[in-house]
Amino acid sequence: MIAKIVLGSSFSRVVDYMLDKEKSAEIVDSNGVRTRDKDSIIDSFLTQQEMNPKIKCPVYHISLDFSSQDKDKLSNERMAEIAREYMKKMNITNTQYVIIRHYDKEHPHIHLCINRINNEGKLISDKNDRYRSEKTCKELTLKNDLYYAKGKERVKTHRLKEPDRTKYQIYDALKQAMPKSSNWSDLQSELTRKDIELSFKYKGKTNEIQGVVFSKNGFSFSGSKVDRSFSYSKINQVFTGEEKISYSAERDSNFVERSTGKTSPLQTIIEAPLGILGAMGASAGSSDNEDWKRKRNRSY
Repeated sequence: MIAKIVLGSSFSRVVDYMLDKEKSAEIVDSNGVRTRDKDSIIDSFLTQQEMNPKIKCPVYHISLDFSSQDKDKLSNERMAEIAREYMKKMNITNTQYVIIRHYDKEHPHIHLCINRINNEGKLISDKNDRYRSEKTCKELTLKNDLYYAKGKERVKTHRLKEPDRTKYQIYDALKQAMPKSSNWSDLQSELTRKDIELSFKYKGKTNEIQGVVFSKNGFSFSGSKVDRSFSYSKINQVFTGEEKISYSAERDSNFVERSTGKTSPLQTIIEAPLGILGAMGASAGSSDNEDWKRKRNRSY
């Protein structure tokens, strides 16, 4: 569970965004506001704002994002309950709010529009709210048995620049694809849906696979550069229990097409995790030799 807090000056702008039809918005909870339509919600907030009109930023816009791994356990009622507990721990009480769920992303998430002018006309403090929010999110994640991301998964990918952004997209895709895959072919199918190409690196002119490369948006990364857990040997061990495996060109002609001197595209298979948090400079092993780098002048 991750929270993003924004202080705002316009209730109408926030409510317009939250009720955007393209996001398949759904009101899951409210307090002290009329929810007949969008204008009713906005008018309710504005009426209470007049109790303390000198405040320049009376709007709390908070989004609560949950892991896609928790999708099955997060009903509207459950998310509303977590949101209410979040507000209580943040000392956001005795005031108006509306909670709206969006369905425009793979992971469950809700938006809270809160009046910082409480029911008595007093201002709800935002002092240290980022620090308090981070602490509260950790507590609620553990209390509600929600998925807790670590390491690379906590990186704010929307702030990354290329090629790191693409690398993290591959990482996220691989995380989602691996549990659904029992072999390389399954993995390929899963990744293809996300426009990720999978290629094998072969040892010399033999049929022995030496590494795996994932490509997207014009960038290519060896599996171990995405994350050590996504090197060829690690993935293959999950599928077969073997550290290395040789493929017969005849046996696998329906799966891997090789062209002389080039890696064979295995189609889109896995989005691999980024290695910029200490793993980026790590050794990539046999799959990251200089021959491959020369063949892929845009590899990272």
